[in-house]
Amino acid sequence: MSDDFDLLETNANEKTEKVDVNWGKAIDTMKSKLAQEDDPESRQKILNATLDDVVDMAEKDRTTLLDAIKDLTDYQDEVGILFERFSSLNETEQKVIDDAQKALERAKVELEDAKNKPDTWWNNLWGRKSKIAKAEQTLKDAEKVRAGADNKAKAMFQERIESADVQTLLSELSYKSQAAVTRLKNREVEIKEVEEKLKDAIVEASKNHTKALEKKKETEAKLEEQYALLKQARQALEEVADKQSAEYSEALSKVTTLEQKVEELEGLKNAYTTLAASKDSFVHKHNLTIKVLTSLRSNLQTHRAKLKSDTDERLKYYDGYVVALKARTDQEFAAILEHLGVKTDEHIGETLASMHTASAKARQEMMDNIPVHEKVMQGVYSSYAEALQEIRAKDVDIQKNFAERYGIDMKEIFEDYYAADANAPSGDGDNAPTPKKEDTSNDDLLS
Repeated sequence: MSDDFDLLETNANEKTEKVDVNWGKAIDTMKSKLAQEDDPESRQKILNATLDDVVDMAEKDRTTLLDAIKDLTDYQDEVGILFERFSSLNETEQKVIDDAQKALERAKVELEDAKNKPDTWWNNLWGRKSKIAKAEQTLKDAEKVRAGADNKAKAMFQERIESADVQTLLSELSYKSQAAVTRLKNREVEIKEVEEKLKDAIVEASKNHTKALEKKKETEAKLEEQYALLKQARQALEEVADKQSAEYSEALSKVTTLEQKVEELEGLKNAYTTLAASKDSFVHKHNLTIKVLTSLRSNLQTHRAKLKSDTDERLKYYDGYVVALKARTDQEFAAILEHLGVKTDEHIGETLASMHTASAKARQEMMDNIPVHEKVMQGVYSSYAEALQEIRAKDVDIQKNFAERYGIDMKEIFEDYYAADANAPSGDGDNAPTPKKEDTSNDDLLS
């Protein structure tokens, strides 16, 4: 079996540039988005799936992948991962960064050349200072363009993948996974280096702790000696009878000197005691840090090994998924062709059947409209009778008015008038006579 299978191998000789990490809320955001993908109805979707459902599901896969790629790219920015070293830029997008970098380097060289010209009156006469000022401004502009080049390339990348298909998005996800494997390995190397430094720090701190204890012990011995001398000097001072004599002054000076010496040794003792305690504390702190880093490095190895292995497998898995999507499309196309003739026949049959039923309905409607027209005419005559009834009632008022005003009885006149009309309505709207129909039996309209 090949030695390359050792996925936990970490080569400390391979070093890359370190990247500072600013975590923020990036991890929580990513976990939240991933948690939202859980779907309790997934089993039912599979059981009831149709080819049309698969289209929607595939589009959802694409949208989910697109959102994930965007979130990963934003996450890279939040944690300080250099964009151009962790995403697959195409030639156009990478050229934006490369051109900005070249322009920046060229501006630095031009400024250096301008400054390297001797500061003589002749060179100044020919614009040395103005060239330097112009080169400095060019450098500032180039630095500004270079600072925005990464974001510009990222924006172009985001715009490009906005309409990308599933295959492109899966390739991008695989690329990020492969880049992450390298990044995890580099982080393991960095942790390992820190662990070695901490081990050296523990040894050094232990040595200093031992030295501090030894110095403290030496100081305590000197302090005991000085305490004894100070006790003797104070006793001698008390035994001097003449407080104004030179002997008393000499004894007092000796006591003062010894007290100063004791004070210095006390301070030195406290310093060595504090130093020993501090070094002992850092021995434990460094030891704890090493344990934590070793645990993290072990976890990183696990993640890296699994991610490296799984990414290799996923490339094949994704290829199968993409081929399956294409096969689904081909199957759908074949189904469309298969049903197209049947559907066309159905549509023509529906059209012909609709023509027949529409013609029959038109005939029925024509027949149904005959009694409707009669009913309308009946309403017309009823309204006519109702109007005449109102007129007769008004005539009664007129007769009464004439009789009262002129002494003329109009009743007999009006009765004669109505008697002369054989078809006059009786006043009852519901019993209005129906108009007499013409006899058309001799007219054969269907001949």
